[in-house]
Amino acid sequence: MLSRIVAFAFLLCATSLTQAQEAVRHSLPRPSIVPEISTPPESAWLDLRQNAAARSTTQSAPNWVEAVTMGPGGSTAEGVAKSVFRIRVAHPPGDYSVLFFRLFFDDKSDAHPELVAWDESGTAVLRSGALGSGVDVSSSDSVMIPMNGISAVDIEVPGDGTTVRGAYLDWMTSSEVVRPLSNEVRDVIPQPFSEMPPLHAPNQDIEKFGTVTATLAADTIRIGPSMEQGAAFQFGIEAQPLLALLTFEIASPRVDAPPEIYINGENIGPATLTLPELADPGYRGEMESLARQMRFQYTGWLRAQKIVPVNNLKVGTNDIIVMAGTGTSASAIRGTQIQLKYLWEKSDYLLKAGR
Repeated sequence: MLSRIVAFAFLLCATSLTQAQEAVRHSLPRPSIVPEISTPPESAWLDLRQNAAARSTTQSAPNWVEAVTMGPGGSTAEGVAKSVFRIRVAHPPGDYSVLFFRLFFDDKSDAHPELVAWDESGTAVLRSGALGSGVDVSSSDSVMIPMNGISAVDIEVPGDGTTVRGAYLDWMTSSEVVRPLSNEVRDVIPQPFSEMPPLHAPNQDIEKFGTVTATLAADTIRIGPSMEQGAAFQFGIEAQPLLALLTFEIASPRVDAPPEIYINGENIGPATLTLPELADPGYRGEMESLARQMRFQYTGWLRAQKIVPVNNLKVGTNDIIVMAGTGTSASAIRGTQIQLKYLWEKSDYLLKAGR
């Protein structure tokens, strides 16, 4: 893959930006060899941090990333100054019209970033709306941008821009998608490093093939590593199930310390995280003093599941508490749901004779 070398020269700002800061000093020369149309364009990982390491590091980027600049961007409706990262994009050879844009940022309630796509005439063609949930953890959010006529994508964020950490860009291809008729249609943004789709929390209880699925809370709930900081849920059952499964999505967990689950006051152990490929830019290393090994936090949303021992459940009201794993300062969960499996007329099971 052909690529260009991009020098990111962000300047640290204590409070606000007073003039535009150019990350690419001049237009980079076009490569003498033009990629064949059959060659897929390379994905791009852009480090937008404003710390010393990012300023001094020369980064490579595909040749379709023309420039990255940063500067002031007016103010919000509340009068808070905004910063703008502008990424100029050239369309690569081939039939590519949709850009996958994943933004990594600190998800603060007073600094929701927004993506704005511009055409060559300076007209704002598309706005993503505010990204993030405002739960004050390191996270990421994804948008697919139709790029017909688009020449630049802005990241607008209240404040000095230090809450923005990076962006992953990849061109999308299309294919015919089939789905079971019995499943409802879902809007899914494919994640490049994971095959797991976003978790869907049904509005009402669903019964299918002897299994009941009930949403405990669809909203985003901030959690910590203590009982007082845990997310508490209650649900009732009319009969003892044969199998029970708790499922939710968790933001910014430590991958070696999954959330802990309590059922009716008893700790039933950690949940299991479904991890994406290690090449995912969402992994962020953390090195503590006197520690020999770097620990990793995933700055995005992961699927978490836990089989609930049915002996811990009781007919009537049951209590569930989800706590962040040991060493996790803060996290958040969403789409929390419970599945209860019962016998039905077509249950598949074996009866084994005792010895």
